[in-house]
Amino acid sequence: MPSKRDPFSYRTDPAVPSFADDRPIIIFDGHCALCVGWIRFVMQRDHAKRFRFLSAQSALGRALYAHYGLDTDRLETNILLGEGRAWFKLEGSIRIASSLGFPWSLAATLRLIPTRGQTALYDLIANSRFVLFGRKDVCHRPAPTDADRFLA
Repeated sequence: MPSKRDPFSYRTDPAVPSFADDRPIIIFDGHCALCVGWIRFVMQRDHAKRFRFLSAQSALGRALYAHYGLDTDRLETNILLGEGRAWFKLEGSIRIASSLGFPWSLAATLRLIPTRGQTALYDLIANSRFVLFGRKDVCHRPAPTDADRFLA
């Protein structure tokens, strides 16, 4: 599990370029069909356009992965970055789904699973995602109408 850090700790990390962090950001693997599908799912339901999106393959995405002690080659987790804090794995996904309103907010019931179980479930899916859902040769590019929601 990534190390816990103080809110907005990335702002003082010289390896992390400055970026707009006034809205929550979902950092995702742009080559993963499941991850890109998750981003599309969120975009379709995020009517207030709260979330911004960032490919983990971008320079900023890689810098944030490194800042949080994640393997920049494996990209085994998505990151939800909000109010300067980072949430990883299932907790990040639960927070995202919960913010989309009913019925997606019912995802919060997954917190009833003990943390070890949550981690195991997330890791099982994350480690099998290319076999189950496929891998894209080219990193996801947003439609021109959605480009303003993507940081890089």
